[in-house]
Amino acid sequence: MNISLFFIIFIIVFAFQTLIIKKRLINKLDFNYKTKKYLSLFLYLTFFGVLMYPMARYFPVVPNWLYFLLSLPIGMIFLTFIITLLHEIISFGISKTKYTKNRREFFKKGLDIGVISAVIATNVKAIDNARHVELEVVDVKINNLKKPYKIIQISDIHIGGLITKNFIKSMVDKINLLNADIVVITGDLVDTKLEFARPALDELKNLQSKYGTYFIVGNHEYFHGVKPIIDYVNSLGIKTLENENVYIGEKDEGFYLAGVYDRFGFRYGSYIPDINKALENCENNPTILLAHQPKYINEIKDTKNIDLILCGHTHGGQIFPFNFLVKLEQPYVKGLHQHNDTTQVYVNKGTGFWGPPMRLGASSEITVLRLS
Repeated sequence: MNISLFFIIFIIVFAFQTLIIKKRLINKLDFNYKTKKYLSLFLYLTFFGVLMYPMARYFPVVPNWLYFLLSLPIGMIFLTFIITLLHEIISFGISKTKYTKNRREFFKKGLDIGVISAVIATNVKAIDNARHVELEVVDVKINNLKKPYKIIQISDIHIGGLITKNFIKSMVDKINLLNADIVVITGDLVDTKLEFARPALDELKNLQSKYGTYFIVGNHEYFHGVKPIIDYVNSLGIKTLENENVYIGEKDEGFYLAGVYDRFGFRYGSYIPDINKALENCENNPTILLAHQPKYINEIKDTKNIDLILCGHTHGGQIFPFNFLVKLEQPYVKGLHQHNDTTQVYVNKGTGFWGPPMRLGASSEITVLRLS
């Protein structure tokens, strides 16, 4: 899908949601005309913010406070649209009750006040959630692993916009307290032009671990120049795994860490994932694969030589109930899963966020994987 078509669909989707909110929620509220007029005006301003967001996102020349305000409308309209659908269902139920007209009007008035309160509360909660990155500690049993290892996984940071140098510095400081054996970054690290991302990327030089930091590209790196991003990340002392593997740990006591390009490479026409090349010489050894999208597992004919696959991409849905839509596209949305007898999959919910600085039902995370 080219960028023009994407933005046309993007605008149509949010225009439709805005129309439904106006027609099926605001116009039907049991409020006075003046209140509904102000609510409508706020809705139109919010939709204008949606229209302005792509420009601010990919041409970061606006001040951060303005960018923050322009980032919120996508999430606000989506959440309000979902609540509008719930309001519509409950309103229909009230209208079909056997209560008297006055009793139905009383319940309808209470519902309208409650739904506006819910819109405000869910949006405020989602904004607050995005300010915090949680540690997810996960114990994983790896067959034939001779000694325990600690892997710190971060993913989907999306440097650009509100994910700045300060965010990365804070994240690095937290990771450095965890005494990691290795740190892995499972894609979508950069989501802006490289020239704007460099100050934040430079903070990653300060990551500390016993055996180093490893990176694979996600689909968003292809949008901003995958080769320059790989080269710059490598210059920071971080190893990009490009359909290849490295041995981690002491001889005969460690494991192979493999990484592939993202499956978006098939559409891009280069930097295409090659699982056979990535797993060369890994047979009969514990092996962990870094693959950005969980659905890449469906393209691996035989996973018997892979003990654990670490993924990102999904953001855990980021804003409930979007996780149900993600599930239609990806086999796993978040957390640890036993894919088959030999292979487990862990999906990181993302350390940053994409689009609105909001999370609901899917916290940002730094994953501490304790292998044994």
